[in-house]
Amino acid sequence: KRFRHHNISSGINAEYGGWIQEVCDSVDQCIQTIREARAQKRVLSIGFYGNVVALWEGLAAYTEQTGENLVDLSSDQTSCHNPYNGGYYPVQLSYEESNIMMNQDPEQFKSLVQESLRRQVKAINYLCGKGSNFWDYGNAFLLEASRAGAEVTNPDGTFSYKTYVQLTIGSVFSLGFGPFRWVCTSGKEEDLVKTDQLAAEVMRQQLTENPGAEEEGNLRDNLTWVEKAMENKMVVGSQARILYSNQAGRSRMAAAFNKAVASGELAGPVVLSRDHHDVSGTDSPYRETSNITDGSMWCADMAVQNVIGDAARGATYVSIHNGGGVGWGEVMNGGFGMVLDGSEDAGEYAVSMLHWDVSNGVTRRAWSGHPLANQAIARTQDTVPGYNLTMFNTADDSLVCGL
Repeated sequence: KRFRHHNISSGINAEYGGWIQEVCDSVDQCIQTIREARAQKRVLSIGFYGNVVALWEGLAAYTEQTGENLVDLSSDQTSCHNPYNGGYYPVQLSYEESNIMMNQDPEQFKSLVQESLRRQVKAINYLCGKGSNFWDYGNAFLLEASRAGAEVTNPDGTFSYKTYVQLTIGSVFSLGFGPFRWVCTSGKEEDLVKTDQLAAEVMRQQLTENPGAEEEGNLRDNLTWVEKAMENKMVVGSQARILYSNQAGRSRMAAAFNKAVASGELAGPVVLSRDHHDVSGTDSPYRETSNITDGSMWCADMAVQNVIGDAARGATYVSIHNGGGVGWGEVMNGGFGMVLDGSEDAGEYAVSMLHWDVSNGVTRRAWSGHPLANQAIARTQDTVPGYNLTMFNTADDSLVCGL
């Protein structure tokens, strides 16, 4: 759908490519647009062109004046892992003024950023007190807000809002589902269409194998996603795809892709990868591993083990690095690339490597006591020949405390 132009240049509007249907450049206009859409029960994607703190405060003021809360679900994806060098623009300054001040007077700029964070949190807290729900994206928003003196912590020092990993996606990771990527190096759309079909066939087969309710839900969601991917015109550059798949699905898809390369069904090799935001790839106590509650959320061993294991099992290349969206010193990421060239070696290496790449993280989550991870890794142990591990056992607290 095309969206209406609200005093915003068509050049800026063109950037959004259909994701945003209407753009508002004032708080009052945005609130009015929200009210109209809600009254009409109309699904609408709105882009606010301005500083989001102004919008948060405007929404809070509107609720205070009218008693009507327009915010049901909310989060913040600001780059707060780098708040003083362009990751967060304070509401008191324009974009241009911020760029000047952060270079010419960094201490004053830091002071304004922290004041803006306190103002933003005050509005969020007010709206949540009126029924809104807020979760942390894991981008160091709550961390930096706490450092700025904002009211975001409980008496025991934990944050007063949970991350979306704790609330939702962490359970998906525990099942072994995460963002699996591939790129068709031929650059041909027909190759991408063929890999979509192969991936869909794998998931349809998995649905016949008695999956648990949670696994079935993920399979059906991702089957719908890949079946409609071409229709939704998701490709913006390379002929590439991403979907959520588990250990069994990724291994089977890789084998199917490699076989298609060998037979000539695909015109060129396929390169496998995944997002770091995955089951095993990242140790990040503020995001990916924030729902691991046995104390090991502060350890960076999983990403390192992942890279070593992937390399030993034949990955084409691996990487280990810090940063990655939540800040230097706050996260460790491990990644891989795997070229499927149609050879027997590539097929064997991919299956072996993907078993490890996913199951390493599911095991870690099972050992932390997550029941879905326990179910998933037990299923892996039953279906993958030679895969043995020590299963999680719940200790009696009274016995442990008596030691």
